[in-house]
Amino acid sequence: MKTRQLLILLAAGGSAALLLAALGSQHLGGLAPCKLCIWQRWPHLAAVVLGAVALKLPGRLWPALGALAAATTGAIGIYHTGVERGWWQGPDTCTSGPVGGLSPEELLSRIAAAPLVRCDEVAWDFLGLSMASWNAVISFSLAALWIAAARRS
Repeated sequence: MKTRQLLILLAAGGSAALLLAALGSQHLGGLAPCKLCIWQRWPHLAAVVLGAVALKLPGRLWPALGALAAATTGAIGIYHTGVERGWWQGPDTCTSGPVGGLSPEELLSRIAAAPLVRCDEVAWDFLGLSMASWNAVISFSLAALWIAAARRS
């Protein structure tokens, strides 16, 4: 097997593994995903599809797009980590915010529209890093594999 193909298999396989782990934690482990968790899944799916294409077609474009997909989910993971740690505000639809100054009707409306899972709470962590943080670390490593595959094209 050529080095390019092996790197693509590792990178796309890594995204597939992360995607399967996320789905497993949701459906088997009972950890419902928040909005930002879902956002992180789409680039992994794209990377898996790009991996299949890159194995069939020569050139640097497909591995470069795979690297972009992996880096995108990594960037979303960093953003999500910042929301979890309170470094910055997340989307209004998945974080809690101050309620001061709201009328009772506005407050009730916010409560009714609140998501079941908040983005600013860590549902699971390992070694002090949340799932979003681990996604970022691993995804940037996968992006490096994609880049190495692109250089061998």
